[in-house]
Amino acid sequence: MNRDVVEKQMSALSECGWDAMIAISPENFTYVSGFVVPSPSIFRWRHTALITDRDGGTSALSVDMEETTVRDNIGDTEVRVWREFDDDAMPVLADLIKDCGLASGQIGIETDYLPARDMDRLKSLLPSVRWEPAQGQFNKMRQRKTPREITLLRKLSRLTDQALKTALESVSEGSTEMDLAGALTAAIYRLGADQFRLMIVATGERSQYPNVGPTMRKLERGDLIRLEIFGMQKGYHAGICRTAVVGQSFAEADRIWTNLTACRDIVMEAIKPGVACREVYAKFLGKFEELGFAPISFVGHGIGVFLHEEPYLGPDDSSELEAGMVLGIEPLVYAPGRFGLQCKDMVTVTESGCELLSDVTDVSSLFAVN
Repeated sequence: MNRDVVEKQMSALSECGWDAMIAISPENFTYVSGFVVPSPSIFRWRHTALITDRDGGTSALSVDMEETTVRDNIGDTEVRVWREFDDDAMPVLADLIKDCGLASGQIGIETDYLPARDMDRLKSLLPSVRWEPAQGQFNKMRQRKTPREITLLRKLSRLTDQALKTALESVSEGSTEMDLAGALTAAIYRLGADQFRLMIVATGERSQYPNVGPTMRKLERGDLIRLEIFGMQKGYHAGICRTAVVGQSFAEADRIWTNLTACRDIVMEAIKPGVACREVYAKFLGKFEELGFAPISFVGHGIGVFLHEEPYLGPDDSSELEAGMVLGIEPLVYAPGRFGLQCKDMVTVTESGCELLSDVTDVSSLFAVN
């Protein structure tokens, strides 16, 4: 159990006046419990849940398929099990809530995750419970990472960056996008990730497309390569993108890359506690507009157990940065019909500024693939 997160929950419960809150999405279950239950993120009906009360007491719900995983990882927390093909999860969860003494309590639950059918069932089974949407509280708690989380994300960012560098070093003109994907997959596991998400392999004319996977397309001289991956450890994500060129670069690509890396530096220089997110975006825009391309609607976002978390470094976000936030920052250009370039990094907000977490690859110039 992540006791540092449970303590955050206790503070949130006291602030809201609630009696308990329930983490029922796979991501927030991981956030509180400290471990990943594999199948609920794939089979979304396989509900697992974790109840935390105002005193920091915890109780868990598990589908029978994942009972051994939950029991082996959750310590002395009570686990109530429902049978996937014989039970409905909601009556079992309702009984657990009653046994926790919460049948007439005020309870926060992720109403943006739980299907309406299941929420209606809970309401009918527990008519005296006052239900509250808890996703806003979870989102707020996740914004500022604990020292434990920052240590994990620092290590994960570096290994993900190293995996990208290793993969790019392994290919050459004539290699395929599939070769690049295979090298990246092997490297990220060998370096210590336990999973990954959203591998993007986009070369040549395909580099203009934001989120595409690998094909059998062969690398040709002059191709740009956009290579991105979200390495994972213990349910947390580090999203990093590198852009390379096969053989000799060309003037327009170099001009754009020089601007994007300058934007990266400007963003990192602007990131400090107390600075509004939209101020960071405005400084980015001041440099990016020199290129004459349409800008991305945000240049950074929070990241952790979700790929995208709050806050967003965009024009409309007036919230202020705080020490302990971890962000993915990503100046990019997509030139329709031509090519795309992107430089995505992981940073954390410190007490006095910003720390670059993905510090392995030299991005002062386009990565050269021979």
